[in-house]
Amino acid sequence: APALSERGSMTFDIALVLIVMLITAGLFSWGRLTVDLVALIVMATLLLLGLVSPEQGITGFSNTATVTVGAMFILSAGLYRSGAVNFVGVMLTRLGRSSMWLALVLVMVGAGAVSAFMNNTAAVAIFLPIVVGAAKSLDVSPGRLLMPLSFASMFGGVCTLIGTSTNILVSSIAEEHGLPAIGMFEMLRLGLIFFAAGTVYMIVFGVRMLPDRRPEGFLGERYGMAEYLVEVVVGPDAKSVGHPIGTSPLVQELKVDVLDLIRGETRIPFPPAALVIEAGDILRLRANVAEVSALQERQGLTIRPRQRWTIRRLEDGPTVRMEVILAPGSRLEARTLRESRFAATYGAMVLAIRQRGRVMHADLENTRLQAGDALLVEAPSLAVDTLRQSGDFVLVSELQEPKFRRSKIVPAVAIISAVVGTAALGILPILVGAIAGCVLMVLTRCLSLDEAYQAIDWKVIFLLAGILTLGHAMENTGTATYLARLMVTGVGGLGPVALVAAFYLLTTLLTEMMSNNATAVLLAPVAIATADSLGIDARPLLMAVAFAASASFMTPMGYQTNTMVLTPGQLRYRDFLRVGTPLNLMFWVLATFFIPRFWPF
Repeated sequence: APALSERGSMTFDIALVLIVMLITAGLFSWGRLTVDLVALIVMATLLLLGLVSPEQGITGFSNTATVTVGAMFILSAGLYRSGAVNFVGVMLTRLGRSSMWLALVLVMVGAGAVSAFMNNTAAVAIFLPIVVGAAKSLDVSPGRLLMPLSFASMFGGVCTLIGTSTNILVSSIAEEHGLPAIGMFEMLRLGLIFFAAGTVYMIVFGVRMLPDRRPEGFLGERYGMAEYLVEVVVGPDAKSVGHPIGTSPLVQELKVDVLDLIRGETRIPFPPAALVIEAGDILRLRANVAEVSALQERQGLTIRPRQRWTIRRLEDGPTVRMEVILAPGSRLEARTLRESRFAATYGAMVLAIRQRGRVMHADLENTRLQAGDALLVEAPSLAVDTLRQSGDFVLVSELQEPKFRRSKIVPAVAIISAVVGTAALGILPILVGAIAGCVLMVLTRCLSLDEAYQAIDWKVIFLLAGILTLGHAMENTGTATYLARLMVTGVGGLGPVALVAAFYLLTTLLTEMMSNNATAVLLAPVAIATADSLGIDARPLLMAVAFAASASFMTPMGYQTNTMVLTPGQLRYRDFLRVGTPLNLMFWVLATFFIPRFWPF
């Protein structure tokens, strides 16, 4: 039974849960630990404190929201592998090449429409290199197309139940409390209002508020590589002659990375450590300024004239240099290159890292990576597919079109349509339809079984499973009821509409600092308890939480797609604050006005 006293006062268990909630919010905001690890820490803590039973602690893994979200990752991957989304993106940008404003409208409408039916992070990953190319063709700042791309994916995500994992999660919480699930298109009316208002705002005001900030020079120059890439000719009297590369004085004393070895007419990219250096070899090295100076003083080594380090096309040689963005949920998040064995895993070398606007060249192996970091990498052309298919990166500089299964466009689209249609018509629950759709994706060979497993973002799955435990603790201890009474005391006297406004605003602010799914898990039970205490329908308050949790525009870390476009768009934190704050306020006003009309109390 809830541990809340008859007078609604705080108990020891409630205090414990509130402390856990505050620590959880702090860990999410801190960003040094991945969201899934934070969620598992929460689960373990609540189990150790006895605030949830062992059975409740693991029910998040079998929760309908967790399973449905996992299935949606697979369905989205099937649609991606078919090339259907890429085809839409290419056609839209081709149509918009005559005008930046036409391209802006087409990109926002296209990305929003696609994001309504597939994971919006995946949608932005597909559109991103296409839009970067379009911005270059139109000679405009990439940020003026990429920020609208990110925002449009959020506009589309709130139009359907499957548009974001947050919608599915709130629907599942509603069902657990005996309320009807959210319908497939139940959110469409307000979603379309958000979509239209947001698109008009970005065209009329938002884009004009962004500075015309464009990439300067070639890719290598933007990362300051002129001072860090050198070629040396090994003379016959050089100390390293006759030594394997890995143990040579050159590498051991100066700690340089050997990117290429040219011997006669043969070029060996990323030469093995056991390869013996010979007189006359040309070595291309990554070295810092101090190392370059030291190289100049070493007897037997001659530095060749510097070149302009540009992005190299695939056909120009066996290696390619390109920019990749560390995707949200990447396995490398919160890890170093050394810990992840980057070179061995991906067959590529990291030349520089851009993190929070700062370019780093030294001690890269020990730099802890964050989602949104831009990496300048060089890899053999055959390793490009490995980088792309790993799911850990978004390739900004697509040098060739990914390999799609275009013959599977029709079955993939048909399967997605069937999942959506059967759920919308009430023929099948979304969970059943989504699982059946996953099976059909594999049987029709839109995806292989291995690709289906790889498509699931396991960090999101563990995040949901872990954080749902906190929802159980809030129910067990009466914390949800306690917080609901505080909300009623503070705002309830102003009427239910004021509560809609309060829940929307609170959700928006929390989502800017922590995971949107975690915010939904924390506030959805409070919204239901608040409605129960006032004897009103909980639907309007739940909708306020669902819409606000998926509409985070004020910070690049508030939503995954914002993180993805930060670096390739040449954007800054202040850009999101300047453009996103009025948009958040506008959506808050629209939600406060329309939610009570579409979902009466």
